[in-house]
Amino acid sequence: MGNRLVGNRLVDDRLADDRLADDRLAGLEAEFVDIEARLADPAVTSDPQTYAETAKRYRELEAVVTSHRQLERAREDLVVAKELYTEATGDEREAMKVEIDETEADIARLGDEIQVLLLPKDPNEGKDVIVEIRGAEGGEEANLFARDLFEMYRAYSAKMGWKLEIMGSQASDLGGYSEITFMLRGENVWPRMKHEGGPHRVQRVPVTESQGRIHTSSATVTVMPEAEEIELDIPESDLEIQTMKATGPGGQSVNTTDSAVRITHKPTGRVVSMQDQKSQLQNKLKALQVLRARLLKDEQDRLAAEQSAERREQTGGGGRSEKIRTYNFKQNRITDHRIGLTKNNLDKVLAGDLDEIVDALVADERRRQLLADPQAS
Repeated sequence: MGNRLVGNRLVDDRLADDRLADDRLAGLEAEFVDIEARLADPAVTSDPQTYAETAKRYRELEAVVTSHRQLERAREDLVVAKELYTEATGDEREAMKVEIDETEADIARLGDEIQVLLLPKDPNEGKDVIVEIRGAEGGEEANLFARDLFEMYRAYSAKMGWKLEIMGSQASDLGGYSEITFMLRGENVWPRMKHEGGPHRVQRVPVTESQGRIHTSSATVTVMPEAEEIELDIPESDLEIQTMKATGPGGQSVNTTDSAVRITHKPTGRVVSMQDQKSQLQNKLKALQVLRARLLKDEQDRLAAEQSAERREQTGGGGRSEKIRTYNFKQNRITDHRIGLTKNNLDKVLAGDLDEIVDALVADERRRQLLADPQAS
């Protein structure tokens, strides 16, 4: 921690940063008070759109302002406690020392809490997600692993109280999935699932292996925030829509009507096929839903790629060429390579016990964001 020249004075960096943070918090406090008054203004309450936007901003500010007010009270309490401590004697002095320690701990906790609250908001916060899992390297074993990953997320979603809806799937010959797409709806779906995207590697003896040799296969997971129609409007002229009969494993037809739908987004070449729904219209709507999510993710990835390599890494927008996680069945071991976390409870993780890994990934993202955003520290 160094010093820097401000005007004609050397000011300690930490003190200057604290003042900047306090100035920023004071500004947010003033905005919060103003918005609180506006929410009682008939001109605002009579306009649904204005009221919704104002109420949203109120909710965004409420947590940080509440923590800031608690911090200010704790600081005031600390000043009083230190004054009383200098005058106290005996047991009373010892009690005041305990109170000072507890108040200082509260100030540190609230400071950390405010740091996190001041971080830039994730643009996808509050959104539901669409997840795609595909078998990748390893043939049929990769498809079976894709099914294992799906069952893991199904169990995790049940544990979290989320709603899971299968949007489309392509079963493989041995009962795996060459591809499966599903929606997850519920509280904190995006922040808890967004780190799952990337290549997942499995090391185990495949059911197709007669010699008992361990093989390495992989499946890819793509996690996309749901995109609303008003958020991403796709002109009909940009779409090529084809209908066909639904097919099962091996490509055989499974119905006699043209209920399956394939949509091609002509400007990008993105193709989405859907056949699991009962009607052509339902398949079309699901395909459009997935297409919007893919295009939104493409745009967000493009914007992230325009940033510096360091900033892209800090915000989690880096490339996904490396395997993000390895599942070793023989040793009951799971390793997340991004944070160097290894646990010997693969059986429990596959049964939906993902919280320890997810919590570690969320904490790592938060740490990197704090390092990258000097205004939040």
